[in-house]
Amino acid sequence: MVLHQLEIMEEDNDIIVCCKPAGIPVQSARAGQQDMESLLKNHRAARGEPPELHVVHRLDQPVAGVMVFAKNPVAAAGLAKQFREKTVDKVYHALVEGVPKPPEGRLTNYLLRDGKTNTSRVVSLDTPGAKQAVLRYRVLEQRAGIEVPGGSGESPVQSLVEVYLDTGRHHQIRVQLAHAGHPLVGDKKYNPACGQGYLPVQLCSVQLAFVHPQTGQKKEYKYPNVP
Repeated sequence: MVLHQLEIMEEDNDIIVCCKPAGIPVQSARAGQQDMESLLKNHRAARGEPPELHVVHRLDQPVAGVMVFAKNPVAAAGLAKQFREKTVDKVYHALVEGVPKPPEGRLTNYLLRDGKTNTSRVVSLDTPGAKQAVLRYRVLEQRAGIEVPGGSGESPVQSLVEVYLDTGRHHQIRVQLAHAGHPLVGDKKYNPACGQGYLPVQLCSVQLAFVHPQTGQKKEYKYPNVP
């Protein structure tokens, strides 16, 4: 079993801000599987603190990025309200196949989630259960393609794309960009050109900004080594 090291960005009496590694779930029902919740509870217990922790938002298991957790119910309520009201600023970086055109734009689709396969797909507006998904993107740079063992190698050019979510749907970034013809590198669920060799899904929550639930101070955090 691989033991993940916690990278704490900031911690006080109310919140813990940390970097979630790719491949580790936020929460897991599987016995013996590491997740962010258990790691942070153990972190608190090792310091002689009550192992209380509140999950206020999520990232997909294969996605890395900045996350905030609450250490008490008051902080949890304050943060959850901000996420619910969409006042939290979140920025993602995605490495996608090809070059999106135009280089800056907005994608609006309707998504339907399939709980049996843990996937979502783009459907028509009148599909029962469909939910609107809206994101904005901007191409930051183009680069030579990353070769994945067993991949088709059909996309010699890849693009680093900055993404802002106007809605928060299941696998939204991965599904919408794939539907637009630019699936994420390393995404075995939605990228048909992805090979069998391992490469983490090239998606990261690189920036998170919110109001501290106790002090009222605006806090902003960036994932390490992101310009």
